[in-house]
Amino acid sequence: MEAIHERLLAWFDAHKRDLPWRGVGDPYAVWISEVMLQQTRAGSVVPYYRRWMARFPDVGALADADLEEVLRLWRGLGYYARARNAHRCAQQVRDGHGGAFPSSAARLQALPGIGPYTAAAVASIAFGEAVPAVDGNVRRVVARLFDLPDPPPAEVRDRAAGLMDTARPGDFNEAMMELGALVCTPRSPSCGTCPLAAACRARATGRAADRPLRRRRRPAPTRIWDVQVTVSPRGRTLVVRRPREGLLGGMWEFPAVEVKDGADRGARPMRIAEPTTGAVVELPPVTHRFSHFTAVYRPRRVEVAAEWGETAGRWVTPSELADLALPVAQQRIAGAAGLLRRGRGGHRDQGGTTLFMRA
Repeated sequence: MEAIHERLLAWFDAHKRDLPWRGVGDPYAVWISEVMLQQTRAGSVVPYYRRWMARFPDVGALADADLEEVLRLWRGLGYYARARNAHRCAQQVRDGHGGAFPSSAARLQALPGIGPYTAAAVASIAFGEAVPAVDGNVRRVVARLFDLPDPPPAEVRDRAAGLMDTARPGDFNEAMMELGALVCTPRSPSCGTCPLAAACRARATGRAADRPLRRRRRPAPTRIWDVQVTVSPRGRTLVVRRPREGLLGGMWEFPAVEVKDGADRGARPMRIAEPTTGAVVELPPVTHRFSHFTAVYRPRRVEVAAEWGETAGRWVTPSELADLALPVAQQRIAGAAGLLRRGRGGHRDQGGTTLFMRA
C-alpha cells in the first residue's frame, strides 16, 4: 500500500497553490513568509509579501531599516509584534550570525520571535531538516487521521514526525498545511477529494467534522477610548507615539483616554487645547477587534486656535499623517475626520484572531 506521505506529496505536487515564497530556497524569504502567515490568510499575505521583499530583499536590508519604516510597511497586516520581532531578529542575524540564518530548528528558536513552529518551517523548507512544523492546520489533519479528540502538542508533533517524508521534509510540511487549508478544513471537510481519505480513522468513524474538539472561547471584553482629533489653523493634527513595547508598539495614534467605570465624555481627563474655535464634531465610533479584546474608539474632531508644544507627540499635515505607521483603526478615524482620503495611509486589516491561520 502506498505510504501516507507518498500520497500526500503526489497530491501536493498536483494541487499546491502558486505562492510567491514557494520554491525560492532562501531562508530569509521562507522566514518572512512564515512570520506573515501566522494568524493571517495566505491570500491576504501575498501583496504584503511582495511589497516587503521589494523593499527589504534580504536580512541585511531589514536589519538596517528604521523600525518606523518597517511598521509602516507592515500596517494593515495586523499583529504588529511580528514586525517588531522580525526587525530585532534580522539585526541579531546580522550582528550575531554574520547575516546567515542558523540551519537547525533548535538554533533558530534562539532568535527573537521565532518559536517552535516557525523554526521547524524554516529549518525544513530552507535547510531540509526533517522536523515537523505544526500549525493549526497540521493539528487538525493529524487529529482526524488518528481520530484524536484533543491531542496535546507533543503528541501531534510525534505523530507528524512518524508520517514525515525525510527526503522532502519541507514539501511534506507544506503539503500537510496545504491539505488542512484547502481540503481538511475546520468545517465541512472535503473528504471525498482528500488523498488521505482511505487512511483517515475519523472519516471511517464518521467523526471527521468533530475532530479535533472545538474549545469554547471566552467572550472578549470590550474596552472604550475617547479619542481627540485636534486640528490647528495650519491644518495640522496632533499625534502621539505609542511605547515601543506592547500593543501596537512604536506606532502612532491620536491622543486618547480609556473610559472606565462608566465615565462619560464629559469626565475625560484630556486636554482640549488652547481656546477652541468652537468647532467640535462628534465622529462615528470605530470598533476594532484585537485577539483578546474589542476596542471601541469614540472620536471627536476639535478645531483649535493655535498649536502648542507637546513633548510626547508631533503636529503633522495630512500628507505626513498618511506616511506614518498608523494602525488601521486610527486610519479609519483619520478618514472620518477628513484627514485621510480613502485608500491612503495603508490597507485593510487582514489580521485574524485564530493562531496560525494559513488558509
